[in-house]
Amino acid sequence: MRILPRLIPDGTHIPFMSLRHPALIISLILVLGSIALDFTKGLNFGIDFQGGILIEARTTEPADISAMRNEMGNLGLGEVALQEFGDPRDVLIRIERQAGDQAAQDAAVGIAKTQLTELYGDDIEFRRTEFVGPKVSEELFEAGIWAVVIAVGCVLLYIWFRFEWQFGIGAIAALVHDVALTIGMFSLLGLEFNLAIVAAILTIVGYSLNDTVVVFDRVRENLRKYKKQEITKIIDRSLNETLARTVMTSVTTLIALTALYVFGGEVIKGFTFAMIWGVLIGTYSSIFIASPVLIMFNLRAASVELPKPAQSDSA
Repeated sequence: MRILPRLIPDGTHIPFMSLRHPALIISLILVLGSIALDFTKGLNFGIDFQGGILIEARTTEPADISAMRNEMGNLGLGEVALQEFGDPRDVLIRIERQAGDQAAQDAAVGIAKTQLTELYGDDIEFRRTEFVGPKVSEELFEAGIWAVVIAVGCVLLYIWFRFEWQFGIGAIAALVHDVALTIGMFSLLGLEFNLAIVAAILTIVGYSLNDTVVVFDRVRENLRKYKKQEITKIIDRSLNETLARTVMTSVTTLIALTALYVFGGEVIKGFTFAMIWGVLIGTYSSIFIASPVLIMFNLRAASVELPKPAQSDSA
């Protein structure tokens, strides 16, 4: 006996594919807009990719960010960014990479700590100091790009071998859509883009692929059952049959991610934001990007490999 109502009732008949044309147009505009943002506004690269100095400090009372910013801005260290780091007493200080060798970076750290100590005295504690040089940051950036490219390439091979080639193109279109919109969102909002976000993108690729494969499995099964039915009706049937599973998976994942975003602290806030956004657009792309591609490339029941009939033993 069911006590709680289901999020999605049984036997839905939502005509998803009747909305595929406006959905594809909107998605194309958003993807092109994301690419344009990447080239014009660019990404707010963190220390991982840009290089520089990071200092984490804690004060005994809530930090006065404005006063600290004024003091740090007059030290001649170039661009200095300050932000609260979870607790109001925690401050994250980013200083651009200084010209010269490691001694120049150490000197900049000494100047910054001296100035803050003069401002707060014994009421400030320096909890962490990190350096990322130009060569390391460049290597990390290249490694991050290759990680995403290789992941998408492996997905293409996996889908191509497991399904027909039309399914492979649909999956890749959805993944490119999800990655482009995630990067575009970070560019639009000016959020810090670092290695944690690359990890989030790779996780989004896996989540979106899993969601897409579930739909594709059902499409292939229904192509075998309803050989004479129009492909749009078969895809609509498949999407409705898997809708309850898709929504339940997305909702439970979003609940966990929202809790992490609210209570997890500043360290993982960028990662969890990327994941929340990725779950939303990954669910959307499985329905309105991957599935319509099957129609665009004329998937038919005849192109789907059917199981061989079992041979009965003669008496």
